[in-house]
Amino acid sequence: MMAIVWVAVAAATVYALHRLGLWMESRGWIYYRKKRGSSGGLGTAFLEVQSLLEPSARHVLEVKRNEDADDEDSGDPPKPGAL
Repeated sequence: MMAIVWVAVAAATVYALHRLGLWMESRGWIYYRKKRGSSGGLGTAFLEVQSLLEPSARHVLEVKRNEDADDEDSGDPPKPGAL
């Protein structure tokens, strides 16, 4: 009987955390299920750390930086509505 109570409490806790996550996502505080965050800044930070630990990964970081610089230096007119 005690096992059933523990399973019920665990299920209620998981459901409550799920609802809390959905509520926090609706407030814009986190990305949980419906919205996807961008991995731009965080991905670059992890790539920096990885390039310190694995020097062979440095070329990936250099290529990414070159692509970003090429995008900024292009002579194309700005997109409509872009700041």
